[in-house]
Amino acid sequence: MKAAVIESVGKAVVAEVPDPTPGPREVVVEVAACGLCGTDLHILQGEFAPRLPVVPGHEFAGEVVGVGTEVTELSVGDRVAVDPSLYCHECRYCRMGHNNLCERWAAIGVTTAGGAAQYAVAPVANCVKLPEHVRTQDAALIEPLSCAVRGYDILQSRLGAHVLIYGSGTMGLMMLELAKRTGAASVDVVDVNPARLETAVQLGVSSAAANADELDRPQGWDVVIDATGNAAAIQDGLGRVAKAGTFLQFGVADYATRVTIDPYRIYNQEITITGSMAVLHSYERAAELFANGVLDPEVFISDRIPLEQYPQALEQFASGVGRKIVVVP
Repeated sequence: MKAAVIESVGKAVVAEVPDPTPGPREVVVEVAACGLCGTDLHILQGEFAPRLPVVPGHEFAGEVVGVGTEVTELSVGDRVAVDPSLYCHECRYCRMGHNNLCERWAAIGVTTAGGAAQYAVAPVANCVKLPEHVRTQDAALIEPLSCAVRGYDILQSRLGAHVLIYGSGTMGLMMLELAKRTGAASVDVVDVNPARLETAVQLGVSSAAANADELDRPQGWDVVIDATGNAAAIQDGLGRVAKAGTFLQFGVADYATRVTIDPYRIYNQEITITGSMAVLHSYERAAELFANGVLDPEVFISDRIPLEQYPQALEQFASGVGRKIVVVP
């Protein structure tokens, strides 16, 4: 079968690889679409994946075409979206319910072969059946949505909060949509990319700007979310949190990214700084939200690119052109 392969740091190709074979409690999925994510860029840079080469792609959905000998929950022909998370269920963090912090954390498309291919293997427990009205090609959006749902679990945001989001790429826009549905009094977005800001306006922000100085909230925001991983944005955002407010580090930064904090201000104004790591007990809820129309795939998916052009798709994604880019085998 054809698959995208990150062979070494900075090098992605499309190549022929062996067809996957399911284990007893696994299924083979014929991939309908696989989304690109910032994590894929980190893997390309030599981060996250424990070893290369690897077939990337942790945001995918498709049709079951093969089942393991002990699979009874799914049948050939079922359409599914796949939670890529793989946990040991044995370590201290798994036993505490923090599986996303698993000491042996792994993920389809990060540590094992993923969905940027014609076929992918997944544990049956990680597969969520899609309702009839959900298009399989759109369901790759469920995984990033599940990360956003996890972010809002962390925030435990109160009704009437004023929210500021840095970044109006896919994840920033998803956080925008969830903020609107969790009772925010206002949602403002900052981004230096005018095209992406236009999408945020289309989705109904309170205000959008290239710089938070252009927004009228001198007292700060109750909730500030970084969805960029960019040091300058993070640094600016930390200074925009109102008294008793919360800063959520949601965007994935490079390992070397550093910012400074003001410990006295954090103490004196009771500011909370927290993070959100991937998916935790949120995938099924995201699938239900998606089925109920929380996102418009035609707005969120800007490009559907053939798998054969995966390296070019990665380049486009890295350049910041478009919103969610999916590859289609």
